[in-house]
Amino acid sequence: MSTPPTPPPGPGHSWPPPPPQQGWGTPPGYGQHPPALNGFALASLLSGLLCFPPLGIAFGIAALVQIAKRGDRGKVMAITGLVVSVLMTGVLALTAERVLAAVDDRVDPLSEYADVEGDLTDLSDLRAGDCFNVPGGDLIDERPVTYRIDCAQVHDGEVTASKVLETADGPESGGSDRDSEDACWKAQDEYAMDTWALPEYAEMFYYAPSRQSWRQGDRVLLCVIGTADEEWRGSLRRDAGMLKPEQSAFLRAANAVEFVMSRPPEDDVEDALPQYQEWARAVNAALGTEAKLVQGDVTRAGLEKAAPAQLKEIEAARAQWQRAAQAKTAQEFDRQWDRALAAMSVETEKELRGAYGLSTTVPQWLQDGQDDLEEQDDGSLDGPSSGAA
Repeated sequence: MSTPPTPPPGPGHSWPPPPPQQGWGTPPGYGQHPPALNGFALASLLSGLLCFPPLGIAFGIAALVQIAKRGDRGKVMAITGLVVSVLMTGVLALTAERVLAAVDDRVDPLSEYADVEGDLTDLSDLRAGDCFNVPGGDLIDERPVTYRIDCAQVHDGEVTASKVLETADGPESGGSDRDSEDACWKAQDEYAMDTWALPEYAEMFYYAPSRQSWRQGDRVLLCVIGTADEEWRGSLRRDAGMLKPEQSAFLRAANAVEFVMSRPPEDDVEDALPQYQEWARAVNAALGTEAKLVQGDVTRAGLEKAAPAQLKEIEAARAQWQRAAQAKTAQEFDRQWDRALAAMSVETEKELRGAYGLSTTVPQWLQDGQDDLEEQDDGSLDGPSSGAA
């Protein structure tokens, strides 16, 4: 049996309204604008990377304060900009410090250059007889900037020779240094032959090719007498052309002895006795040359007393050098070495130089050596020497 339909409502009634249809709800905040990006945050990052990092630090701090108060976007950007600005400021400060230091290093030499007297001249263009100045009087510099000047004016150095460097070793080596030094000592002895007449503060300097300039064909060795420690005027040149024949002949022989005696082997006697024996023979030969020359001047006017006295001491010294050349032990060599040095006195040589009309001012280095010998004489000659010739 079926159920009859519900009758329609009576008069004054109507059907109930249909239920509301289901749909999607409206999300919270629908229709509102998102927070704005903080301008200081962006400015901080850009300033730190591209512009002026210290300004980026200020922008970063301002951005974080505003974001906390107003809720702006860009907190991560502000923090990044602040960190980048701090790091870049540190890099900028370090770079500025190095640049200022480099500028100071360049300004100081330039200020020295401005005070140097003379005409700017390349070192390789200087020749024997030229006098020159260097910035600050620094003759130790390997390749100094040089200003040629008249020798009558105050100057730092005077060229004794400009010659080709002859060495079996390459440049800047121990052998090359010794070859350069030997060549320049000999050049100085020929340029300023009366070594006793040189000022006490005069020193020998040389400028040899570097490895780089050597590869480019540079072979020039420049030898110099330096006088930068004092205000020196005038040339130190006193070569054979400026002396009497007998003066230059004696000085050449005496300087040869001085040179050989100043160049003993570099190792200790105990480690290089054969080399020391060879050196003793070279000293004996140089003294023999001097003795032969002085013997020829015994009858020269003014030398009648001084020449025989010098000859006597030379022969005594030669006897000791000959024994040293035959020494069997280092101790024996040292004893003969000491006796050979003690056989010749500064006073006798002073008298001879005066008789030749040369300087009688005893150099300090020679006087110091004589004093050391006198101290040894007060003790015993049986002990080994210090090895100084």
